[in-house]
Amino acid sequence: MTEGVLLAIFAGLMLGLYALPEKFTKDFKYENTWSLFFLLTMFVVPIIASISLINGFGDIFGNMPTEIWIKMGLTSFLWGVGVMMWSKAINHIGLSLGFSLFIGTIILVGSVLPFIEDGLPPTNKLTTILLGLFVVLIGIFANGKAGFIREKVEKDNHANSEQKGSMATGILIAVIGGLLATGFSYANAAGRPYLHEASQAAGNAEWITAVAVMFPIFISGGIVMTAYFLWQLSTKKAWGDFKTPAFGKNFVLILVMAFFHYAASALFAFAAYKLGASGNTVGYAIFNTACVVTAIISGIITKEWVNASPKARKFLYMGLSCMVIGIIIVAYSNSLT
Repeated sequence: MTEGVLLAIFAGLMLGLYALPEKFTKDFKYENTWSLFFLLTMFVVPIIASISLINGFGDIFGNMPTEIWIKMGLTSFLWGVGVMMWSKAINHIGLSLGFSLFIGTIILVGSVLPFIEDGLPPTNKLTTILLGLFVVLIGIFANGKAGFIREKVEKDNHANSEQKGSMATGILIAVIGGLLATGFSYANAAGRPYLHEASQAAGNAEWITAVAVMFPIFISGGIVMTAYFLWQLSTKKAWGDFKTPAFGKNFVLILVMAFFHYAASALFAFAAYKLGASGNTVGYAIFNTACVVTAIISGIITKEWVNASPKARKFLYMGLSCMVIGIIIVAYSNSLT
């Protein structure tokens, strides 16, 4: 159990940091940065990793039942839509608050979805999990309140010339995106049993199952993102912005983003396996909460909240505290029988 918890926390740290390099790109529009990111993280990185690491790659996926392909494909597609919406929400409400609301919604809904495939745990464990998720919900509302307070002060003081959009719009996008992105959790629960058995039969190490699970999830999720950003690049006439002296530096920064995003997701899948019967639920909650904590801290370090009032920061820290307490309760539930 301890190994699974630590792996889930480390995966969350990686996911919480993956978007940070975006702040240091130059001369790229939003569409340039995220189109290149999604191309790399959804197709290039997972295809190279899967083909090079998985023994029997063709047989494993060629023999995967159609029902599992459909379940993983459809829910991963929804996950792709959700992640795309989240990346847009960051432009409205910033990295720390965007992560808080998006991942918070994912925690609440995505942690329960695996029960559809795995079945309900014992009553005492289920009650403890739901209690922990309720505490997380309190944290989500506190973070939302912090965002509204920050926006009001910034508008009154005209202190943030880089404010890009409405706080209410950003919060709505982040929450809806989070609901759709829970498809990742269900796709992992639906595909892992078959892929683990097939991967082991082909002589792969246990951790390779996580790579196998990510392949259909990322490919399916990447379809909608690619279509959207091809359209956006043309609509915003942003193709020409790729021609910049900073392209090399930008490419490296975005490649780091892509690697961290993919590796974090694969590591979560392995952590869920190590956590046992309720691993999809407990691991998912730990993974995403660790991500939120990391994102909020990185947002503070990069001075996203430097102009926020003490009251706004108070709600932000209260929300963070509630989410951490809630996740401790969820982690504790995994020790119950």
